[in-house]
Amino acid sequence: MNLLLIFLIPWRDLNMLLMKIITKYVYELLEKDCNLKKISIPEGYGVIVLNPNENYIEVEKPKIHVQSSSDSSDEPAEKRERKDKVSKETKKRRDFYEKYRNPQREKEMMQLYIRENGSPEEHAIYVWDHFIAQAAAENVFFVAHSYGGLAFVELMIQREADVKNKVTAVALTDSVHNFFFFFAGKTIREWMRENCCNWVSSSEPLDTSVESMLPDCPRVSAGTDRHELTSWKSFPSIFKFFTEASEAKISSLKPAVTRRSHRIKHEEL
Repeated sequence: MNLLLIFLIPWRDLNMLLMKIITKYVYELLEKDCNLKKISIPEGYGVIVLNPNENYIEVEKPKIHVQSSSDSSDEPAEKRERKDKVSKETKKRRDFYEKYRNPQREKEMMQLYIRENGSPEEHAIYVWDHFIAQAAAENVFFVAHSYGGLAFVELMIQREADVKNKVTAVALTDSVHNFFFFFAGKTIREWMRENCCNWVSSSEPLDTSVESMLPDCPRVSAGTDRHELTSWKSFPSIFKFFTEASEAKISSLKPAVTRRSHRIKHEEL
């Protein structure tokens, strides 16, 4: 039997539906194939996702029962009845409009900001304190895209010594941190110039140096002029940057007295 199935779904709702399906599938792959653990933050709120536009959850808005004072009014009964009728018609039209505007949302919703994660900056500090700072990893790397760069600068301001001790390198992709850069202290700015690189949207080939009006960390081309693709296009260079930073850290930790101790033993002989 041949069937033709047609879905009439508004683009916004279709986009949200696809994102939910894709997100669920990606999480399943991360857990099954990569053996990663899914942790909720705080209790029952969701998973670790740094997204400036989704730092809240939607809950049903509680209904407020307004007690009518018409009984105690001195208005004539006919006038009160007419006002009640107008009020009911107004509510009916408003409810119809809300359902027409978004048929899938029959309940009135409100945004509840996530406790201790109500902003990207708060979220970055929370994840640092509860997960990264307690991790056994000796080398920690950050990839901060767009507003994520600003969240990282705030993290450095709040946890400067800890970040310097644990973070090996930071790759920024089309970061907007430069608007917040001068609020950071001199020591933070110097550390970021040495340990950060920003791959910015540009039509120039990948890794081409890009001039900046501000004296922040080095800026190079991400190989694309599309903001949303800067992370993906620059990944090969980012991992090379991380590898070099890790090797440089290992070299700096090697004991510097080795040659001197050998020379002393040779002179004694």
